Amino acid sequence: MRLTRLASLLLALCLTASCAAGEGVTLHTVSGFYGSSTAAEAYLDILNAYEALTGNTVIDDSASADEAWKISVLSDFAAGNEPDVLFFFAGGADSATILNKVVPITEINAAYPIDPLPEVEAMREGDGNVYAVPTSSFWEGLFVNTDVFERCSAPLPTNWESFTEAIRIFNEKGVTPISVSLSDIPHYLAEAALLACATPEELAARPGTLEEIPDSWYRAMELIRELYQMHAFADNAVATYERAATDEFLNKRAAMQFDGNWLGRSIPPENMDTIRVFPVPLYGGTGASPCYIGGVSMGFYLTRRAWKSSRRDAAVGLLKVLTREDNLQRLGNTGISGTLLASAQEMAKGRTMISPLQDDMNQRARETWLLECIPALAAGDMTAADCWARVMSFKPFGE
Repeated sequence: MRLTRLASLLLALCLTASCAAGEGVTLHTVSGFYGSSTAAEAYLDILNAYEALTGNTVIDDSASADEAWKISVLSDFAAGNEPDVLFFFAGGADSATILNKVVPITEINAAYPIDPLPEVEAMREGDGNVYAVPTSSFWEGLFVNTDVFERCSAPLPTNWESFTEAIRIFNEKGVTPISVSLSDIPHYLAEAALLACATPEELAARPGTLEEIPDSWYRAMELIRELYQMHAFADNAVATYERAATDEFLNKRAAMQFDGNWLGRSIPPENMDTIRVFPVPLYGGTGASPCYIGGVSMGFYLTRRAWKSSRRDAAVGLLKVLTREDNLQRLGNTGISGTLLASAQEMAKGRTMISPLQDDMNQRARETWLLECIPALAAGDMTAADCWARVMSFKPFGE
C-alpha cells in the first residue's frame, strides 16, 4: 500500500513537471555513498529505480566522504553550485554554513503533505529547524582482525598493556599493527586518542579559550606521536590514502583499524566472525574508556536552489523516495552480523556515547586540527601545545 501511494505521489509530481510533456527533468545529487559498499550499491539502485519510474535523469557526483569531499561540497554551496538533493552532515558546524540554502522539513511537508517527511530531533539545528532526514545512528571503535591476532599469538587489546604488546608483536611479525591514513582521514585516530586520555567530562568540553583546553587533550596529541614512534602505523601512513589503508585491514595485512560502523559495509560476510570491535583502551590505565563515539550525523537535504526551480516537484519526489523507510534501512544498514555485531553491542553496553569533537568545530579549525596538526604531530614536526594553539586561534566552538 505504501509503495502504491508513493508511486501515485511521484506520478502526480511528474505530471506537474516537464516530464508530462515527455521531457525528463534532470536532477543533481551528491552523497558520501561511494565505492563498493552495500550502501553505495543500494543508493545507486534507488536512483536507478527513481529514473525508471519517473523518466527523470539523476546526475550523481557522490564521492568518499573524506575531508576533501566535505570541503568540496561546502565550496559548491558557497559558489552557488549546490546540487538539488544532498546527503551531508547535520546538527553541527558543517551544516551551519548551508542552512540558508536548504529547506526546512516543515516547509516541505506543508507544501507536500502526502507521506510527510520525519522530523528527527537529533537533526535539529541551532535555529530550531530540522532540515535533514537521517539514515541511522553511527558508532566508532577499534576494529580487530582476530584471526591475525591468533596467527601471531598477540593478546587482544583489552587494556593499554595488551594493546602495546600486540603492537610490538606485530612489528616483529611484519604485520602493520594499525591501519590508518594520516593524509586524508586521520579523524578516527584523533578521536580515539582523546578517548584514551580524557574523562567523560573532558571529552564533552568545548573550550572557548586556549587556557581552557584540558591537560588530557595535550596528552592525547602526544600519544599520536608516541604511537608513530612505536611503529604502530605503516611507514607510509602520512602519505597513503584511506581507501588503501582500509584495504590493508580488510585483506588481513593490518591487525587493527580505528573506524566507524560504515566499515562493516565493506566486510565480506565470511569475515564477520573473524573481526571484532573493541572500546579504546585507556592510556596507561586499566581497561577501556567508559565512552565511545557515536550519534546521528548525516541526512538528506533539499536545497533552496531546487525548491525555487522548475525541478522542485521532481526533487521533492526523489527526496521522498530516498527517505522512504525501507530505503533508509538499506542505506543505514551496516551489513554487520555474527561476532562483529555481538562485539559492537558489547562495546556500547554500559558506556556513554559522546559526539565527535570534530563535529562541533567550525570548518577552518577542524581542517587545521585533522589535516595539518595530526600528520605533523605524528611526524614530530609540531608539538601538542602548538597544535591546540593553532586550532584555538580559529575559535573552533564559537565566540
